[in-house]
Amino acid sequence: MKKLFTVLLLVLAVWTLSGKPPKYIILFIGDGMAVPQRILADEFSRRKGGESLLMNNFPVHATTRTCSASSITTDSAAAATAIACGTKTKNGVLGLDPEGKKLVSAAEEARDRGRKVGIVTTVTINHATPAGFYAHRDSRKKYYEIGLDLVESNFDFFGGGGMAEYAKQSPDLFTLAEKKGYRIVFGKEGLASAKKGEKTIAVAGAKGAGIPYEMDLSQTMPSLAEITEKAIEVLDNDRGFFLMVEGGTIDYAGHGNDTAANIFEVFGLDKAVQKAYDFYRKHPEETLIIVTGDHETGGLTLGVAGKKLNPLLLSSQKCSVDAFKANLAARQKAGEVKSFEDAIPLITEKFGLLFQPGKDPKDPMLLSKQEQQELVQAF
Repeated sequence: MKKLFTVLLLVLAVWTLSGKPPKYIILFIGDGMAVPQRILADEFSRRKGGESLLMNNFPVHATTRTCSASSITTDSAAAATAIACGTKTKNGVLGLDPEGKKLVSAAEEARDRGRKVGIVTTVTINHATPAGFYAHRDSRKKYYEIGLDLVESNFDFFGGGGMAEYAKQSPDLFTLAEKKGYRIVFGKEGLASAKKGEKTIAVAGAKGAGIPYEMDLSQTMPSLAEITEKAIEVLDNDRGFFLMVEGGTIDYAGHGNDTAANIFEVFGLDKAVQKAYDFYRKHPEETLIIVTGDHETGGLTLGVAGKKLNPLLLSSQKCSVDAFKANLAARQKAGEVKSFEDAIPLITEKFGLLFQPGKDPKDPMLLSKQEQQELVQAF
């Protein structure tokens, strides 16, 4: 099965028969995002008095079978290769077929046809999903080598995290990128300075890291939506462009079973979709937007029989689990938290969990004795 690439070609064929093919193609990939993640985020938003996700209201929907050439459970590298190149491959492989033959991605095809190309993600830009559109390596773990492919891609815009293992060899990947004509910018101010016609790598934070979770984002770091908006601005031209935008940390939150962070990561991707939709409304006859997931992560289920689903309880969580653990570790190092009892106020503040009955003895945030004991053991 050719997966999304075949769907894209079919859409383009139908579009061509009915009129002109799209000049602007914007592909969104929610890494680790499947139907449960979209539905839970949608339900959470509506119960909070918000709107349904924009991506859930698009006019055409379909499902895809995501198994790779080597496993019923794909990884991001094989999935990205299938989406970008239209060929299934083995888990861990980028831009190569199962026999090791080099494949051509939709992004490379767009570049070779004279279109501008952009890659945006919340993880490092040489991570598996973005790499599926420009790299040709037998292992997704070869970050430095994948970075070399990025530098040689001649794509016009990269934005999001930095590059993993960028200084593994000398000269480092950012130095090589500058020699190839890329301008490296950092943070919100750097992103704002990016201009049309200027090959740009926009790093949200640190050179070797991705973007923090949406609910942990600092004021100095641009969001996925802001980077997407700038990418569209930089890439916009008369010949058209291809832009891939990945919500990569949806996957991370799934691996960590951090449901609240997962919801807000889906929100972050949907906000980026809104930026593309704003562009579409200016060019409705020339723009194609596709939103997909590469696989599901975390085994998310929406409640169990006999128990009522109440996603609003997750609104009590004020930061990601990762941010909480970093906060707790810092307080332990400073001597502020020496025992589990010292940590209780922080747990209540960040998660809304109650250890003693308050005004309502049936408050759903009140922990049972068994749940409290589990936390003590984890501590």
